[in-house]
Amino acid sequence: MANKNNRVKSTNDLELKDRLVAINRVTKVTKGGRTFTFAAIVVVGNEDGIVGWGLGKANEVQAAIAKGVESAKKNLIRVPVSKGSIPHEQFAKFGGSRVIIKPASHGTGVKAGGAMRAVLESVGITDVLAKSKGSSNPHNLVKATIAALGELRSPAQVAQNRGISIEKVFNG
Repeated sequence: MANKNNRVKSTNDLELKDRLVAINRVTKVTKGGRTFTFAAIVVVGNEDGIVGWGLGKANEVQAAIAKGVESAKKNLIRVPVSKGSIPHEQFAKFGGSRVIIKPASHGTGVKAGGAMRAVLESVGITDVLAKSKGSSNPHNLVKATIAALGELRSPAQVAQNRGISIEKVFNG
């Protein structure tokens, strides 16, 4: 998953927008009959490089979404976004889902589907190419996408880790 350096500590001064990715009605069969509950997957982000996801479960839909938002605020990470795109290509997998995220030139838009689109738009990425393979389960897609975004490094971070200048990162 994401590096510990990418974790966001405080959410007090952030204006986070939430997006509902999926809602699922779950049925528990007991001796007395059926009990229905709801599970909601929610993604929150400030559209400026911060994103998180959460899962909420409750007897009512609105309560499940509220719990999901609270859970998402506890799992925020910082993502390097440069010129509306990502710094480099990234691959990640979670469960049966595999995602490939590639940077795109200005004006391309977000070429991604379903759960991946919600995550990428919440981060504030405007130009990206993304492909999901394997399972299209929203839980796994959201987790794989966040894992891929958590592994991204800006050129400045790469230069600092290697102890070289930013020009050498690009020119070898």
